[in-house]
Amino acid sequence: MKLRPLLPHPEFLFTPELRFGIFTAGGRTLSRTAGPERGGTNTCAFTADWLFTGDYRFPSKAFGKMALWYQLQQLDSRYLEQVDQLYDDAFPMEIRQYLSQWIESIDWDTVALDESLARLRFHDLLSKLDELYGRLNPSNNFLLQHNIRKIQRNLQEHFQENPMYMAMIISNSMKEERRILEMAIRTQENMGSPQGNVVMEKQKQLDSQVNELKKKVQEAEQDIQVLEDLQDEHDFKTKTLQSRMEVETTIQIAKEIQLEELKIREMFLKLNTMRQAVVKEVLNALNLADLTENKLISEKLPEWKQRQQMACIGGPPNACLDQLQNWFTSVAECLQQIRHQLNTLQELVQNFTYDNDPIALNMCSLQEQVLSLFKNLLINSIVVERQPCMPTHPERPLVLKTNSQFTVKLRLLVKLPELNCQLKVKVSLDKDLTDKNTFKGFRRFNILGTSTKVMNMEESNGCLSAEFRHLQLKEQKSVGRANESPLLITEELHSLSFETQLKQSDITIDITTTSLPLVMISHNSQIPGAWASIIWFNMLCTDYQNLGFFLNPPPMMWGELAKVLSWQFSSITKRGLNTDQLSMLADKLLGPEAQGDPDTAVNWCKFIKMPSNERGVAFWLWLDGILDLIKRYLLNIWNDGYIVGFVTKEKEKSMLQDRLPGTFLLRFSETCKDGGITITWVEQSTNGESKTHSVKPYRKSDLVSLPFPDVIRNYALMDGENIPRNPLLYLYPDIPKDAAFGRYYSSPSDEDMDVDNPKQSNPYLPRRIISTSEVQDGRPASALDPRGAWSTPAHYANKGNVQSV
Repeated sequence: MKLRPLLPHPEFLFTPELRFGIFTAGGRTLSRTAGPERGGTNTCAFTADWLFTGDYRFPSKAFGKMALWYQLQQLDSRYLEQVDQLYDDAFPMEIRQYLSQWIESIDWDTVALDESLARLRFHDLLSKLDELYGRLNPSNNFLLQHNIRKIQRNLQEHFQENPMYMAMIISNSMKEERRILEMAIRTQENMGSPQGNVVMEKQKQLDSQVNELKKKVQEAEQDIQVLEDLQDEHDFKTKTLQSRMEVETTIQIAKEIQLEELKIREMFLKLNTMRQAVVKEVLNALNLADLTENKLISEKLPEWKQRQQMACIGGPPNACLDQLQNWFTSVAECLQQIRHQLNTLQELVQNFTYDNDPIALNMCSLQEQVLSLFKNLLINSIVVERQPCMPTHPERPLVLKTNSQFTVKLRLLVKLPELNCQLKVKVSLDKDLTDKNTFKGFRRFNILGTSTKVMNMEESNGCLSAEFRHLQLKEQKSVGRANESPLLITEELHSLSFETQLKQSDITIDITTTSLPLVMISHNSQIPGAWASIIWFNMLCTDYQNLGFFLNPPPMMWGELAKVLSWQFSSITKRGLNTDQLSMLADKLLGPEAQGDPDTAVNWCKFIKMPSNERGVAFWLWLDGILDLIKRYLLNIWNDGYIVGFVTKEKEKSMLQDRLPGTFLLRFSETCKDGGITITWVEQSTNGESKTHSVKPYRKSDLVSLPFPDVIRNYALMDGENIPRNPLLYLYPDIPKDAAFGRYYSSPSDEDMDVDNPKQSNPYLPRRIISTSEVQDGRPASALDPRGAWSTPAHYANKGNVQSV
């Protein structure tokens, strides 16, 4: 029987404790605790057709439409942790949960590019929350109403002036959700693989080690309590005996005192043995804490940082930060408990000690060890949870533009209540860098905005964090920059530093961390080059301090480069690059003679600077132009797999020659700098031979006013008598054109239809913009120039003519 998660009861909808906690099966009511580490049970009742929760009545069929959110709720908790990290107090997960159907029905990629549309959607969202508020019964849902109003105020505070920022957050979050889902599916498919088993086994071993540490510390706690009781008894009997000796001196009493002295001696020996055992237990716990901490700091934390580097450049979403936090916090709690235990033992020694007292002999070393471990854990516990990123370009972090807002978020992995609001973090740029350890012409910047933040517990997930939301960088004036630097602006790396200090009664700990290296640009046209630098660095270097990396950049093996190039597509679409597409790119970059060998080295200059085609465009800039073209105008048909994309002209002909006449495929231009896509189809000549024809590539400027599916639907060849014929019949290999693209065709505009008076004759003839090519000498030219609304024959589709087409 498959369990199906539903919306939570409204009473608990806005509580941070509730995460994916209510399930249904058939027509029965099921309940489940709100979270694995928190108590509480929420229930809901429903029938086969309707779900009843408090004041709400939802049709059960509606939940079938929540495809993405529905699937996410069925994932394992480690993936739900990743989903949880996508949301914060500015845009909480509760909105995503309740408005999931509406959110998934909106094309947020488009909204994020249109300010007026973003403002409309922002007010739509507030209206949806108003609807929820209005349907609630105040007597039963006072807390929920309060939380809805609080969320509305937060939304207005953060997004009222910049609704596009909210749209970008939602767009980026949904992309990450899809990636998390895809990763979970792939992981499930590979669960039986040796590598997957090794990773799971290592995690289980560390879980077991942390649990063993907790057990040892708790056993020491219990034995110290026994030791306290034993010492209290020894102290009481010793003082009682001394009192008797002072007032009673008979022979009988002397014998009794002698017996009491023997008992006290035996008790002392037991006390000494107990002290030795407790010292040994504490020492064993500290040794295990040392091993566990070393594994966390030298193994698990670097692994997480390496995964974060890959996630920043489009790789699999980074995971397990919550798990890492749990481990760090557990070790810190154990060390704090040991420190309290040592204080207790110190008090015992002050009350009673003796020669060769095991506690007195070992106290200093134990205190030094536990303090050293606690300091080391704290020093390494601060991480940059979200690397610096401009809200306008969430898919390309670490590329910052001068005088433009960017955000960055820190988290302390040691989540102790006593640290809440105790750490004030200060951010600085290129800290401790001087002219001696940089190169000539290195640019300097000032940080504008609030450069200090206090770390506090987030309401949504309880993490101890600090987020800088409104930072900007302004370049300091310098002389002679252009000709002095050995690097391009897009190769010059910088780094943000974060520092704070923890002061407690007996310790002071300086805690610092740095961001990944970032690139500072002054114009959006520099983003492609800057992003190439971010990719190259993060694939090849783990030393955050190596800001001179591009003075002598190492080469990258094609196998690694192919992987990260595919990530560039899968991170902004639902589809990466397949083997055939990567093979074509390998031939273009390495040459056919390399045969796509994964061990072939690609140097930095060849990737970003050397021309890869006759137009003098570098390989990466050409590829990035195609990425932007897909994102803006071809996203749906790329996701559907309808664009072959990367294929040579020779391969194109071989693919089409045995196909039905009218079969066409879509290929990216190899010469357009900013990205272009062309249509190539096959026809049968009069002598029975197959011949292919290609249309001059469509660029972004062409597709601004003419959607590409409409180009395919309406494309026409014009013969000598100007009779149109559409040669595009089947998408390769044999998919009818309308079956592939029909759902993306533009609908008739409202201007062409009188809804109120459908029978009233319209004085205007309907029109549409189409692309045409002329037939030369009775057949199409080898490279056809598509003519649009501005250059077509006037009697056919000229914008100024009203003839029906």
